[in-house]
Amino acid sequence: MRLCLFNDDRLGLVRGDLVHDVTAALDTLPARRYPLPRHDLLVAALPDLRAPILAAAADAAGVPAASVHLHPPVANPGKIVAAPVNYRKHMQEAEADPATFHAAHVRKIEETGLFLKAVSSLSGASDAVRIIQPDRRTDHEVELAVIIGTPCKDATRETAMAHIAAYAIGLDITIRGPEERSMRKSADTYTVLGPWMVTADEVADPAALDLSLDVNGEARQRANTRDLILDIPELIVFASRFYTLEPGDILLTGTPEGVGPIRPGDVMHAAIAGIGAMSVRVA
Repeated sequence: MRLCLFNDDRLGLVRGDLVHDVTAALDTLPARRYPLPRHDLLVAALPDLRAPILAAAADAAGVPAASVHLHPPVANPGKIVAAPVNYRKHMQEAEADPATFHAAHVRKIEETGLFLKAVSSLSGASDAVRIIQPDRRTDHEVELAVIIGTPCKDATRETAMAHIAAYAIGLDITIRGPEERSMRKSADTYTVLGPWMVTADEVADPAALDLSLDVNGEARQRANTRDLILDIPELIVFASRFYTLEPGDILLTGTPEGVGPIRPGDVMHAAIAGIGAMSVRVA
């Protein structure tokens, strides 16, 4: 299934170019009272929601996806975990440009480890990325986003993939400079997730997905997830050694070479095979 959150927090099932309103399926979610759980209730319930979603879609006329406002497909992630410098050519790119990439941040991922982004940085495909420091270089980074579906601690390579609920396109917007990554990458709107989430059963081989990003029609990033240094299972193993991964947590798997600056007025077009494409404005 391809699921989106759109307009006034409606749940949509995406089929082709149409979005079918299946919000009625959420009535099957259990009522919760404070204190609320740290995980995303929709993602946690996805296996049980499949039948109600399909039933609701049968009675819902589709509207063009281009006509709706797309929010992040995960409304309440507990955390956003991100992988730095996880493509070899991006490592080479960063090593060759010390004026842009601070030396303290250009190390092997096994040495650097992962980092966290603020959940308040999350935005959707229809939202603009809003540059907060126009006097400093701000870059685009396209990434495959993995959405965790079941609790995961100390995963093994053999069990890791079973914890994935879905995939999406991620944009990890980055201010260049000496500060820690979590600060430079956590401004409001600096984590774009979309245009929807595609459930794991529909992605045959997440280790062989083409991904791309253009800015104003200019090709910037081109790669395939087979080029990851730490692949998806190993990233889940790595992350779950330190954190308990919970339903709705987002894992950004790293960006390939070709990162470059964005400025107000630009339009980024990001695409990942088997997932979709989205055009995101810069303001």
